Amino acid sequence: MSEAPETTRRPPGAPCWVSLMVHGLGTTEDFYADLFGWEYVPGPVPFGPYVRAFLDGQEVAGIGEMPPDRHLPVAWTTYFATDDADCTAESIRACGGTVAVGPLDAGNAGRLAICSDPLGAIFGIWQAGAHLGGGLHGHPGTPVWNELLTQDTSTVGKFYEHVFGHEAREHPDASADFDYLVLSLQGRPVAAVHGVGRALPHDRGSHWMTYFEVTDPDAAAARVTELGGRVIQPPRDRLSGRVATVADPEGAVFTLVRSWPQPSQGS
Repeated sequence: MSEAPETTRRPPGAPCWVSLMVHGLGTTEDFYADLFGWEYVPGPVPFGPYVRAFLDGQEVAGIGEMPPDRHLPVAWTTYFATDDADCTAESIRACGGTVAVGPLDAGNAGRLAICSDPLGAIFGIWQAGAHLGGGLHGHPGTPVWNELLTQDTSTVGKFYEHVFGHEAREHPDASADFDYLVLSLQGRPVAAVHGVGRALPHDRGSHWMTYFEVTDPDAAAARVTELGGRVIQPPRDRLSGRVATVADPEGAVFTLVRSWPQPSQGS
């Protein structure tokens, strides 16, 4: 068996990890193991029961269990890399965001905080210690893209530019009825902000969406239903690829994507 490639440290401002907090850890593990082929290793994290999901020996995501007395919405959380969680937390506050948890240490794995932007979308920041983040990219079963769904891009785009150093530019196909910003670092797209106006779900508000690569979104969406989840938006073709928006049995929403081949870029 060949040795797994070493995980590299993400540049500040790049998405580096996705994590899910649920009420029933075991049943959620089974759902994603069947859907994506994940295997699990316990912890570490300071919030109670927590597992790291692996594919081909590489970490791809985390799942934790909420305390029984906590009744928070179940949702995937996108984490952005930082070299200094405390400094970034101060910047978030100064730019109109909120720091809800932390910054605090997760053992020797790193330092984190849970935050929200000025329109209420929740995200995390991660200062890597022993844990650098996800180690496998672009393969089926791995997170490949993070997109903010919000009312409009104008104000919140500036927030992410100021906090993380993103360069926010309109997508080339943006128009009066397509409000979409691509967030880049040193010329490389790392995330996006999609303004959907009144189409934003009333029960969710602004939120970050995690896209997981699959070989067949139609078959994967059907499997989600068989496993007790539901299809929110059926498979369809978009700029990024063929996608389907689904929810797991506890209601955590995510998107399945078969990415279109990307043209090669010069360095």
